[in-house]
Amino acid sequence: MPVTVIGTLKARPERREDLYNVLAAIVAPTRAEPGCINYDFHVDAADPCVFIFYENWRSDLDLEAHMKMPHLQPLLTQVDNLLAGPVDVRRLTMISDLA
Repeated sequence: MPVTVIGTLKARPERREDLYNVLAAIVAPTRAEPGCINYDFHVDAADPCVFIFYENWRSDLDLEAHMKMPHLQPLLTQVDNLLAGPVDVRRLTMISDLA
């Protein structure tokens, strides 16, 4: 069963570009992971410091494997310096068919 994740990260204003660069570098390798259906990177239209990921994964196991990938380490090791607060992760269960 597909799993959807919406992750919201808010940059410290002075570190916005640094966070953007770290997050942008994650997109291509994540999209290449087995089980990744889509991995879409957004910025909030009203607040340029807010970044949002909309992700769909084939299964919970694929999402768990993603969280252990080395290309996430630059974010995970700098999270306290880059973010204005905790990451908001909403994990959803898809109840419709994939489009």
